[in-house]
Amino acid sequence: MADFHIPMNHLSCRICSELLRNPTTIPCGHNFCLECIQSCWKEDKVNCSCPECGKKFPYRPLLIKNTTLAWVMKDTEETLKRKRKEQHSAQSLEVLKRHRSDTETSGNPLCPRHSCPLDVYCCTDSHVICALCASAKHVGHRFGLVKEERRRKQEELGKMQTKLRQTLEEQEKKLDNMGKMFEQIQVEARKTEDDCESTIVRVIDYLQKCYMSVKQLIGAQVEAAAAQVHISKQTLEMKVEKIKAQDAQLECLAQTESDAHFLQKWCHVERLCEKNDLQRFHEGLEDLFIPFEDTKKAVEQLGRQLEEFCDKEFASIFSAAGLEEHVESINNNDMEQRCEASTSKSHGLHLSLCPPEDNRTVKENKLEPKTREEFLQYACGLSLDPATAHEDLTISEGNKEVMLFPRRCKTPVIHCPQRFTRRKQVLCREGLQAEQCYYEVEVKGNKVEIALAYKGIDRKSFSKLSAFGANSNSWSLDRSETYSVSHKAHSIKLSALPSHHRIGVYLKFKEGAVYFYEVLDDMKFLYKMEAKFTEPLYPGFWLGDKSCIRICDLKQHRL
Repeated sequence: MADFHIPMNHLSCRICSELLRNPTTIPCGHNFCLECIQSCWKEDKVNCSCPECGKKFPYRPLLIKNTTLAWVMKDTEETLKRKRKEQHSAQSLEVLKRHRSDTETSGNPLCPRHSCPLDVYCCTDSHVICALCASAKHVGHRFGLVKEERRRKQEELGKMQTKLRQTLEEQEKKLDNMGKMFEQIQVEARKTEDDCESTIVRVIDYLQKCYMSVKQLIGAQVEAAAAQVHISKQTLEMKVEKIKAQDAQLECLAQTESDAHFLQKWCHVERLCEKNDLQRFHEGLEDLFIPFEDTKKAVEQLGRQLEEFCDKEFASIFSAAGLEEHVESINNNDMEQRCEASTSKSHGLHLSLCPPEDNRTVKENKLEPKTREEFLQYACGLSLDPATAHEDLTISEGNKEVMLFPRRCKTPVIHCPQRFTRRKQVLCREGLQAEQCYYEVEVKGNKVEIALAYKGIDRKSFSKLSAFGANSNSWSLDRSETYSVSHKAHSIKLSALPSHHRIGVYLKFKEGAVYFYEVLDDMKFLYKMEAKFTEPLYPGFWLGDKSCIRICDLKQHRL
């Protein structure tokens, strides 16, 4: 079919002067855009007229789309678009041709197909091409000169480099700050070490001054004792001389041959002896050692208090810094060092007086146990005393297990004066006072207390004085979500968290020490409590809700 040409004014709407959109024909034969004629007749529903010829209609005509004209308009629009693209491409090629002379000397590589310079950049496909490729395969695309596109891209590259270098500068600055921060940390660490060392040295100096004061006190006690001994010595010497004189008189009387003369002198000698009293002279020198004993006990008690205070405060310091494991390691090492120091101190004089063979035997026997097998050497048998149990507690399995008894099932309780009436506590029958004792208990539940107490502990009081660890008659390990130890209502929270249900208690009665452990493959040290025990210690237990304690039978494990 041959191409035909329709004048553009015939395809334009007389109302909007644009190409017809949705062309509609009215009865007079003229064509308008559907939206335009509807808008024109919107207000007049009768006596509508044609906007082009002015013909009037007695009523509003029914508007019908002209489909043929619509197809013509679609083909016309596509033709116009294609022509605009071809025109744009032709203009681009014309521009390229005008700059052909410049591009021939630009040094760009040649197109392998047309042997023409690659001086055209297709912005649509992002390809570098020649002019012939642009006219043949890139019709309707947007083109640019390679040189101009390089300039624009160079500007973008410069911005990217600037931004990247700014980022690099910021990161390098942060890296440099980190290096400086590390140096500051080291400086601060050294300063902290110096400050801590200064504080500790100051405390040591103060303790040294206190020690010198104690030495002066002991020196004054020595002088006072020496003066009293000197006075007693002089008095005793005078007494001895007097007794010697009396003895000489008695000897002289004994040698008298005349009976009459003997009897005449006897009355005088008898009255003299009765007057001077021949009983033994008591100087009371034993009391001179009391000040030394009191001083030694006071200093030992101060030492224990200082150790406990330091353990508590340094544990708080390490806990605040998040170093609980370090605290536990320090406690373990400290326990070993104290045990070794205590062993060497308590046996140093004795070893110096024994033969070499006995020294080795004593040292081997006095070494602190470390493995469970070594602890089991000192295992002792225990049983619960029902007469001391609170009425809410029930004891079973041969007096080895205690648990809270359900209230709805309670039976009448036999009155017993030894029973705990205010606290859910119970004592064992056996009092421990051997040099070394060891026992283990199995714990079920979240809240229990494992204690050692004197037999005279308060069992009736409403106050906390009847609780384990709240008085001077008991020492307690409290186990809940954490561990803590208590004595005289003073509590120390431990850094170790409960990880096993078996607890071992190691008592050194004469030394005055109680060690608590978690029983694992290797014994996990928890804490050491020190005191001067004056009477047998009875193991005791307190139970919280839904808790149970069983005394382990260690007889079969003894070595």
